[in-house]
Amino acid sequence: MTGAGALSGVRVVDFGHYVAGPLAALMLADQGADVIHVDRPGAVPAGADAFLNRNKRRITLDLKDSADLDVARELVRRADVLIENFRPGVMDRLGLGWAWSREASPGLLYCSLPGFAAADPRAGVPGWEGVIAAATGNCRIRAGYVPAGWDPTRPTYSAIPVASNFAAFCGAFAIVAGLTSRHRTGRGDRIEVPLYHAMFEAIGGSGAYPVARGLQPERAIRANGSGTYRCADGRHVQFNPIGATTRFLTWFLDAAGVAEWAGDGLTDRPRMDREPHLRDLLEKRLTALFLTRPALEWEELADAAGVPLAMVRTTAEWLESAHARATGEVVVLDDPLLGPAAMPGSPVSLSRTPAVPGRARSLPGGDRAEILAELAGPPVPVRHPRGGGLPYEGRKVVDLTQILAGPSAGRILAEFGADVVKINVPQRWVGAHGFVNRGKRTMLLDVKSSRGQEVLWRLIDEADVLTHNFPGRTADGYGLGYQHVRARRPDIVYVSVGCFARGGPWSDRRGYETQGQAATGIMARAGGEGPPAVFGPYNVLDYGTGTMAAFAAALGLYHLETTGQGQHAHTSLTQTGLYQQAWQLPRPLSGLGGLDARGPAALGPSPWQRYYQAADGWFFLGATEAQLPVLRRLAGLNPGEDSGGNSVAPAAPGNPTAPGSPEGSGDHEGSGIHEALGNREGSADAENSGDLGPALAAAFRADGAAVWVERLIAAGVGAHPVTSLGDLMTDPRARALGLTVQQVSEEAGDVVMPGLAITAEGNPPRLGEPVRRPGADGREVLDRIGLGDAADTLARGWAVQLDALPPGWNNF
Repeated sequence: MTGAGALSGVRVVDFGHYVAGPLAALMLADQGADVIHVDRPGAVPAGADAFLNRNKRRITLDLKDSADLDVARELVRRADVLIENFRPGVMDRLGLGWAWSREASPGLLYCSLPGFAAADPRAGVPGWEGVIAAATGNCRIRAGYVPAGWDPTRPTYSAIPVASNFAAFCGAFAIVAGLTSRHRTGRGDRIEVPLYHAMFEAIGGSGAYPVARGLQPERAIRANGSGTYRCADGRHVQFNPIGATTRFLTWFLDAAGVAEWAGDGLTDRPRMDREPHLRDLLEKRLTALFLTRPALEWEELADAAGVPLAMVRTTAEWLESAHARATGEVVVLDDPLLGPAAMPGSPVSLSRTPAVPGRARSLPGGDRAEILAELAGPPVPVRHPRGGGLPYEGRKVVDLTQILAGPSAGRILAEFGADVVKINVPQRWVGAHGFVNRGKRTMLLDVKSSRGQEVLWRLIDEADVLTHNFPGRTADGYGLGYQHVRARRPDIVYVSVGCFARGGPWSDRRGYETQGQAATGIMARAGGEGPPAVFGPYNVLDYGTGTMAAFAAALGLYHLETTGQGQHAHTSLTQTGLYQQAWQLPRPLSGLGGLDARGPAALGPSPWQRYYQAADGWFFLGATEAQLPVLRRLAGLNPGEDSGGNSVAPAAPGNPTAPGSPEGSGDHEGSGIHEALGNREGSADAENSGDLGPALAAAFRADGAAVWVERLIAAGVGAHPVTSLGDLMTDPRARALGLTVQQVSEEAGDVVMPGLAITAEGNPPRLGEPVRRPGADGREVLDRIGLGDAADTLARGWAVQLDALPPGWNNF
């Protein structure tokens, strides 16, 4: 199956399962790649299968049967890309590993998405989603949303598979970058994005700090009255008037008819910083103000005023919203089992090569005859590699984005070889600069001034990519809309990032991470039965959208490489928000107990997949239903009885060694809803495990977390102690894997930050040099575009800022 997408003509063989592998393959399929998904015998489509395997063809193969293995090998020989997410070594044991694949097809891009890397001492630990969350500190409540009386050492579980999602996002980007490089060189490569590695992309600037200051405690965002407020109809809005000035707060107060608050100093940011009681007064007044109107009315008022505010919706409400439907952020496909089913569309949109997510899934084995007939055709010519080099060496990027999402895309492009010039506004503090702008040259330029525009257009004339996150009407007002840039540079890859997708009634609305979470249902999920809450300790929409924007740029650059044509690519926080929750779509799970564990009190979806408290701390237990006898034995419970003394049948086998299931239940990379939770209807162990959780909880308190984790891992069960962010960033294992790095900043001295989440064996991405203080490369940039002699004149006219530069590390 091919389409009009940027990847038309690319063939992918997808050996993935659960989320990471199938999701990465889906992102390629929606851009026109011909993806063949390999199912194991007896696979029963359920859960997110309608979403994850749409737009693909399917064949069922028993990889322990020699004839089916031959079919799999022929698929690999004819493929451009292979995707798998087994534990390290599984594909080698099957005879489909990198060593064999490289010999069979030198031009193959082999993408592996395991739980832990082969080089990690935890490579053999089943990398369930909760295990990775515990290992990376992704189990804390967001500062500012901690319930009263909360034990700060207690973890919280979320059903959102953040690690699997980020691995898929990073993997899809790296594959398209690899295809771009291969187009020039003919050379394939082995790409690896373990789930553990991928979480460092999600951590982002939260893990970056000067050594002299240390990692600072997480703080709630309260600037300018930012917060979640209850409204007259009992619903909530997320209000986030942050920024370098109080302009959003002023606009909102004017629109709400309370402009007189300014007279009390409530829009005077320096005064509020000096007099903290004013900040409390502002929050108190806003709390009363929001109670005077319903949430939707406040949302409409804020939209008219240009203020970042969104009503908190459920995921189901966003799936039905006019904006999501109009933009293609949500599509409806006629599924063979579900009928018309709403699900996320493509996470990115491209003007010249639109996504093609229009084919409902096939059921397992549904395309076997067609695929086998193709394999009987002439063999695919073997590629002969020549040369090398990073995918974007020689490519130039002008990065106008601000905050986290857009700058992260520029950083990722720089890691893959691009020369990136980062432009910020003069006389402003630059947030998270030390991490998100690593590897770039930095300049402070007023793009609104006529002289500033002269400088900018000189840069654009030499660029291959322009990125920005202005609202559409703002970009047009600056003369920087796609139509303006395309008129001068028709081959430019123009990447825009917004809170909401383009082409619908909300396209120009402002918003940040919190508005994206509010609109798409993530805040409702995080709050559970209580008030809505901002999800997680990390900015999963900002950094997720940064990776998606890099993916969009990669698609544009691949199309440019192969056709010479530029185009407009776009992605948004809300598109990423749906993708973060996509494993529960098209139909949100309901009536299935802990499958959709939500709210701060959640510890896990089942007794064998949850956090437990040991004598000295917490750990996550990641087991399968088949391993319940092992758990009972290790915990000192009678393996032949449940915790109440009732006789139970043997545990369901979990199909660990059945033909066609070589990975076994423990080789999956995440907790899933089938292997981890078992057959809820047919298993005596599942039905008689109601008391198992309390029994295990009591038993696990007898020893320390490290002791239990060691015992569980030795028995083949997944487990990991809960790790704080501070400990993670200094963990010798993370340091040895290049996931935490220490560099020297000219401003702050030794600094620690996340390293590279993506590895490529033959063409490894580069860790960028520490970025200098914002604007420190201004003169060099001007020299390169022939304006060095005008530097001082431009500075006197405030077109550029070259001296008295703002800090790049907060409070340093």
